[in-house]
Amino acid sequence: MESDKKREKPCCAAEALRRVRRIEVGEVVVGLTMLDDILADTIALNLSGEIAIGDELMKQVKIYNYIPKEAEPLYRAALLLAYQNEVKKR
Repeated sequence: MESDKKREKPCCAAEALRRVRRIEVGEVVVGLTMLDDILADTIALNLSGEIAIGDELMKQVKIYNYIPKEAEPLYRAALLLAYQNEVKKR
């Protein structure tokens, strides 16, 4: 995300719920808040390499969502897959 661009925060609980996207993490489907915005912002950064992309995705997702420490590798893999699918759509 560019430093001069702020991500618009949800105005209320109902708006926040509309911004939840479900993805499969391991064998469990979880809902992540703000994931569509996070994916768009990360794509716009034009990062190269899975490590850099994964680091950025995890950093941004943790701002809005709780991720258990022991589940971080599963979330990272799921987020990278969601990122790759989003890039293919564009």
